[in-house]
Amino acid sequence: MQQLHQHIQATLKDVYRKAIDADANLDALGKQNQGKFQSIFKPNEGFTTSAKRFLPYVEELSEEFAQLQNLSEEELKQALPNFVTKLELILRTLANFNFAKKSN
Repeated sequence: MQQLHQHIQATLKDVYRKAIDADANLDALGKQNQGKFQSIFKPNEGFTTSAKRFLPYVEELSEEFAQLQNLSEEELKQALPNFVTKLELILRTLANFNFAKKSN
């Protein structure tokens, strides 16, 4: 279980760094009157956060990870799939965003 926690923690650090870069790119697009949208993720995608930048979503995942560490093994088995789904979603979205940014 300790390895799982360490892997998630390392992944969250990576997501945090990518989110900072992506948010800076979104800020630059905003200054060019581009990138007009209400939130990065739709309400049905698992996040309770609704934001135009990535960092609030990373903060939500970090808080959720902190809560996961206090769960029993059985509770963790139930809660982990939802967490992993959101983590995969933000990783995939950041990768797509950075790919699109490099293609322009």
